[in-house]
Amino acid sequence: MHKFLMYSYLVVLSLWAGGICIFTFVVTPVIFKSYARDMAGQIVGTLFPGYFAYLLVLSVLALILLLFLKSGFDNKIESISLFLIVAAIVINLFVSFKLHPDIKNLKQEIASFESVPQESPLRNKFSRLHAVSASLNLLVFADALALIYLSTLLKK
Repeated sequence: MHKFLMYSYLVVLSLWAGGICIFTFVVTPVIFKSYARDMAGQIVGTLFPGYFAYLLVLSVLALILLLFLKSGFDNKIESISLFLIVAAIVINLFVSFKLHPDIKNLKQEIASFESVPQESPLRNKFSRLHAVSASLNLLVFADALALIYLSTLLKK
């Protein structure tokens, strides 16, 4: 049973890291290269709720599997892994239920990114929120990569 749980944990971590990698570094850039700025933003904006739900579900699954794998967190690696997963869940909840809705509402106030001047206060606010979102996305990606590495150090 332990081997199955460990395998499942690694699959969840791989899907988590791989999903972020593909969406962030492949899908999104291709969409923005293939379509005008406003259309690309609409397409990616349509994908975001599913993407954020995907990350939240995988981080919760990782927590559940880690809890089943370990009876106590006296081991430093286990404790760090637990902290990283809980941090990812908190970040994913924040992005899903606060940051993304705020960005979505702000985007509705901007008629077009192609016609609104760069120095527009709304556009500046959007840029700041987008930077926070992108930073948190990279943080959750680094979190997943660290968890994959730490999983190699867990007692077998």
